[in-house]
Amino acid sequence: MTQPAVLLAGCGDVGIRSGLLLAAQGRKVYGLRRSVGTLPAPLLPLQADLTDAASLAALPSDIADVIFLPTPGRREEAAYRGLFLDGLRHLVEALRGRGPLGRLLFVSSSAVYGEHDGNWVDEDSDCRPLAFNGRLLLQAERWLHEAVPDAVVARCAGIYGPGRSRLVDQVVGGSARRPAGAAEFSNRIHVDDVAGALVHLLGLAQPAPCYVLSDDCPASLGEVQCWLADQLGLPPPPQETVAGERAVGNKRLRNRRLRESGYALRHDDFRSGYGTILAAMRRTPD
Repeated sequence: MTQPAVLLAGCGDVGIRSGLLLAAQGRKVYGLRRSVGTLPAPLLPLQADLTDAASLAALPSDIADVIFLPTPGRREEAAYRGLFLDGLRHLVEALRGRGPLGRLLFVSSSAVYGEHDGNWVDEDSDCRPLAFNGRLLLQAERWLHEAVPDAVVARCAGIYGPGRSRLVDQVVGGSARRPAGAAEFSNRIHVDDVAGALVHLLGLAQPAPCYVLSDDCPASLGEVQCWLADQLGLPPPPQETVAGERAVGNKRLRNRRLRESGYALRHDDFRSGYGTILAAMRRTPD
């Protein structure tokens, strides 16, 4: 029996990785983007703009499941509002006009949590976002759960991995600086685990309304920087003299719900994930 098709609404790096995993399971996968020329086979290109409701009028009739994961072209409030509020509403309305939805998985961010003084937070913790991106994502989450009550939200920690090696590049290039002041926790997840977790959640028979996507090991930025430097045979990055403002807050993300759902992380801490990046760098000739 043919499985229902999946729509990746916004198909960047995470979307492509997720789509290839789904295709390997035998799913038919559409990748919706404004420009579709770079989508790899077997993903099926679907050219549309989430901010333009008219462009969504002719969606394929066999779409059942959706992963909503667009990437704003600019880190501006208007761009986030256009995609995560207007774009989400446009897509839900377009899909409703075709028939019943299967599962809608909304990829959000741990930016919705804000400051928690280094305490552990999970899916039930209060959300006090510090910046516009967290506020708009939280607003989109709440709208979605009213409009599509059985939708699932995945709140991602900071994503790193191949092509997302800015921290490594800073350590290698000498521009890395350890934050001044008391160490504050940061949270991260390898891009392969983001894709793997999204596919896992899409396949759960009875998912919870929300999941935190993070590894097992919250760590301060300075700890990660010093570990990278040590692995590369470099001195620890110098420390800033003045503490800067943080827009993400000091908290430790608890991934227990994701773990208990049956997902096994490929990289349960930053050492495992960054270790694969460093190993690839060593294999690459100068």
